[in-house]
Amino acid sequence: MKVRQLCVVLAASALTLGLAGCGDSANDSGSGSGGDASGGSTGKAVKIGIKFDQPGLGLKKGNDYAGLDVDVAKYVAKELGSGEGDITWVQAPSAQRETLISTGQVDMIFATYSITDKRKETVSFAGPYFVAGQDLLVRGDDSSITGPETLTGKKLCSVTGSTSAQKVKDKYPGVQLQEFGTYSECVAALVSKGVDALTTDNTILAGYASQDQYKGKLKVVGKTFSEERYGVGIKKGDTALCEKINTALTKMVSSGDWQKAVDANLGPAGFKVDTAVNPPKPDACS
Repeated sequence: MKVRQLCVVLAASALTLGLAGCGDSANDSGSGSGGDASGGSTGKAVKIGIKFDQPGLGLKKGNDYAGLDVDVAKYVAKELGSGEGDITWVQAPSAQRETLISTGQVDMIFATYSITDKRKETVSFAGPYFVAGQDLLVRGDDSSITGPETLTGKKLCSVTGSTSAQKVKDKYPGVQLQEFGTYSECVAALVSKGVDALTTDNTILAGYASQDQYKGKLKVVGKTFSEERYGVGIKKGDTALCEKINTALTKMVSSGDWQKAVDANLGPAGFKVDTAVNPPKPDACS
């Protein structure tokens, strides 16, 4: 009887361990990290908003996520105690970023998110971690558009909720502005001649122009007309988190990892980083 009872106990223990293993696998599969397993999982789950359609910055390919925003987000998350396996990536279109933060659908947003006074009314920012500039993307054979002052009467595409669209409305009223939900929609319209140009940050435009399917077909004008300071969007008033993120960003720069991420993600597009303003120092948290 004792032997039989021992067998029952051992069998029950094995079953319990097997079920526990299945539970862990299910939790891991819920992560949207898509990266390799080297980042590991610490159990400190975090939801991070990024763009899914911006080459060199935030791009989703299958289950993988790549770009400068993604690499900076991974570094910060690790410094805050979350491995790659703990990250759930959330798509953060320009017009939805404030809502995603205020409703708790994300903990942080790294999505070419320019720091502005108007946005500070709704959310808080850590950083900035990169400074870009607004520019124009046109077809490769178009020599008529050389800067924003040559856009009068032209059809210009930008994205709803972006600072780029607002700047054009304010400064260049003669432009026929069309606003789409994503920049990839604007690129498709530009290639099909539905619009004459696309405007947003030069980092984003360079990424699209460098893609194999657009090489020779699209070009960046190369005349910036704004300063875009990319910050990390967080819940309004969370100064404790802001300070932790700023500490992580400062460490990323001093360690050389920031430069490696910039070179790896923006270098292939031939993008020239403005070293007069990069790498930037984080603002004081408030």
